[in-house]
Amino acid sequence: MSFTLSLGSQAPDFTLKATDGKKYSLNDFEEAKVLVVFFTCNHCPFVLGSNEVTRETATRYKEKGVRFVGINSNSVNTHPDDSYEHMVEEMGKQQFPWVYLVDDTQDVARAYGALRTPHFYVFDESRKLIYTGRGVDNPRDARKITVNNLADALEQHLAGQPLAVSLTNPIGCNVKWDGEDAHWMPAEACDLV
Repeated sequence: MSFTLSLGSQAPDFTLKATDGKKYSLNDFEEAKVLVVFFTCNHCPFVLGSNEVTRETATRYKEKGVRFVGINSNSVNTHPDDSYEHMVEEMGKQQFPWVYLVDDTQDVARAYGALRTPHFYVFDESRKLIYTGRGVDNPRDARKITVNNLADALEQHLAGQPLAVSLTNPIGCNVKWDGEDAHWMPAEACDLV
């Protein structure tokens, strides 16, 4: 079995604290026609370089029933900038159009098989996985983006079309696993395609 959640899989549930101090579970987003769960953080240059594109995509599809949920699973022992306090500070400054959750046990990252930040998972109305991988082809430098795989997947799915591309390799910093070297990846984690 591969590390990352397979296409067609049901979205794993979670109960995590957000930067607003409330706890959220999968059921809190049940009204969404499409749910985008993505693993992100405060410090990664690939996240910072593409946050505004992710914001624009989330905003554009909100009226069509798409909700975004950001999850930070990075170990604060490996990267202190990814602490909950810094998340609250970042959300206060950026006002992202998604809830920003902390996965301090890293159990949710393991359940989804998150490899990098950012790593996107798109679930349909029945919460089956229809797309996973990168958001864009150049997340570190938005000026060099030529493909927005996330927006393409949302557009095609909402139009009732089959996805032209449903699986890509996420591009970004690896998830910072507690007790491991900053660049460590699980043995069973490999390229998705």
